[in-house]
Amino acid sequence: MSINWYPGHMAKTRRLMTDDLKNVDLVCELLDARIPKSSRNPELERMCAHKRMLLVLNRADQADPALTARWVTYYRERDFFVLQTDSQKGGFLPIFTDAARNCCDDLLRRAADKGQRKNIRIMVAGIPNVGKSSFINRLLGRKSAVAADRPGVTRGKQWYSLPGGFELMDTPGLLWPKIESDEQGFKLAFTGTIRDEILDLEDLACRLLTTLQTVAPEAVVKRYGVTEVNMDEPFTTLQEMARKRSYLLSGGECDTGRIARVLLDEFRAGKLGNITLETPSGI
Repeated sequence: MSINWYPGHMAKTRRLMTDDLKNVDLVCELLDARIPKSSRNPELERMCAHKRMLLVLNRADQADPALTARWVTYYRERDFFVLQTDSQKGGFLPIFTDAARNCCDDLLRRAADKGQRKNIRIMVAGIPNVGKSSFINRLLGRKSAVAADRPGVTRGKQWYSLPGGFELMDTPGLLWPKIESDEQGFKLAFTGTIRDEILDLEDLACRLLTTLQTVAPEAVVKRYGVTEVNMDEPFTTLQEMARKRSYLLSGGECDTGRIARVLLDEFRAGKLGNITLETPSGI
């Protein structure tokens, strides 16, 4: 992807997080359940090589449940503690705190042997727009962390307390300096990790159409009433979608820019169904 997608504040975020890692017991990395491979940050993985890790497949309510279960198995087979969550619905505080205790069992036992009570300090991390702030708000049971459906909202670390002796650090979204493949880059763009303002949305929408035709071939037909997705010329499908929605410019020209925005927004909101864009067998 020939775009300037790694803004300067990411380098600063990386430096600050490296320092903060010294003060936490556990790193909770949120992954997007729709792209559980592409949303795993290799930079964070390297930084946390010697830290206890808890992986959370967030937005599981928007993903294919069968594929989410396969991803949970995949990561558990690689010795990770793994949870799946729906940050819109909540109700996962008990399983989260149980998982955190299991991750830090050795620390808690050592503290208990000394007659001490230890609080577990947890860094909540992940790529931009993966839902960290909404995740924390559901754990807290109140709206404390600033959340929005766009990347780059959380600008600095914030600490919160949970019942049972847990302290959470919310951190800004962190990307890595180089995306290894266009495929991964576009998946991150589909889910809103990369700012739309620096992308060609019609091109991105066309790429999303061809991806959806591969992983969920009925989704676009059902939602937009088109005959099929033209894999060779997806722009013609975008035009058909605009006509179906009566998104027309003066002279009857299709407003493909508007329908491109609608497609991306509706996919990100889960309105096309429970869709996962990658599978463990593809790794």
